[in-house]
Amino acid sequence: MIKVVLCTFLILLLIPFSQGFSQVTDNPSTLSVSLKNKSPFVYQDSEGYTVVVGIVENNNSLTPVSNIKIQVYFFDDLTPNPLEVVQGTTILEVIAPNGKSPYSIRSQTPNLDITQASVLLLGFDSSVEKQKGLVVYSTDVFLDTSFRFLGVLQNGGAPSSNTNVYLAFYDGFEPPRILSVSTIELGNVDLNTNVSFELDEVINSKAVGFFLFAESSVFISNFVDIQIPASQIPEKLITISNVSVEDSDGNKLSELSVGSPVYIKSKTWIQFAADQESDEIAYSYYVQVKKMKDNELPYVEYIGKYDGRFIGTGQETQTIDWIPEKTGLYFIETFVWDRNNIPIAEQGPFVLVIVN
Repeated sequence: MIKVVLCTFLILLLIPFSQGFSQVTDNPSTLSVSLKNKSPFVYQDSEGYTVVVGIVENNNSLTPVSNIKIQVYFFDDLTPNPLEVVQGTTILEVIAPNGKSPYSIRSQTPNLDITQASVLLLGFDSSVEKQKGLVVYSTDVFLDTSFRFLGVLQNGGAPSSNTNVYLAFYDGFEPPRILSVSTIELGNVDLNTNVSFELDEVINSKAVGFFLFAESSVFISNFVDIQIPASQIPEKLITISNVSVEDSDGNKLSELSVGSPVYIKSKTWIQFAADQESDEIAYSYYVQVKKMKDNELPYVEYIGKYDGRFIGTGQETQTIDWIPEKTGLYFIETFVWDRNNIPIAEQGPFVLVIVN
């Protein structure tokens, strides 16, 4: 019976999305709690895990809800049976009447075969409402090579524990999609206290704004909608694409052998700005290979560097050789910096490989 239901889901609801993924959501109109978007955002994080991000809405005007259960099915392209089934919940513990909360649910493993995902709302409980005893606001937002944000949380009414501030980044779609959620843990906050906080991290280049909000053991805040300012660094001139791992004959590989040399290749497209003083740029191209370890953060196994010079517009190809020394799952990152160590390209697409 379960197989029949899953097959029906795939046939009726799977919708293709960029970078080889698919995503769908279940949104029963008769329920007071629903998944907002038909197409939540799905991506691979820096560790190779697949992440599904979206919004849950409480459409009831009287009753808050909690214990929202969301189930994500991760599939490959070959079979109707999921490779993984992961259950998660919303970022906020309690969603107020007519309120909303993002969710972010990650696959259990950095599985190279995952290409599709579907989302199902399983259930929820009514809850005691949390009062809006928290206020959050921004004091500074800055964007250059990373996103830097300064803000303040005001706590009134009672001491709070388990206090967290959240930034939910969204894109320019209509309605907007949540791209990622960052958490700032503040812990215990005394009565009538102002607490400063900050965030400094690289964010998705598609982000145009973010929702700022907070929750503690007893209080919540309103959602504050903040626009992201224009980047303070020059527009990226280089685009990295078509990253692949090849053997000496030019055959593309996803499974490698220990001790056998391979070649990491990518193409870069060069486009100079109209007011560029020179059509020549010296650059450094980096390849970083990270090894995955169970229940641990990945570590850098290899870094390769190529120094070159862009002259005029068009396309160039960079090649870095690598000899795998250990078995396991690896992911490959590519970067282009100028000679002042400033990025002049968005990071290239991730490539996952298995070494046997």
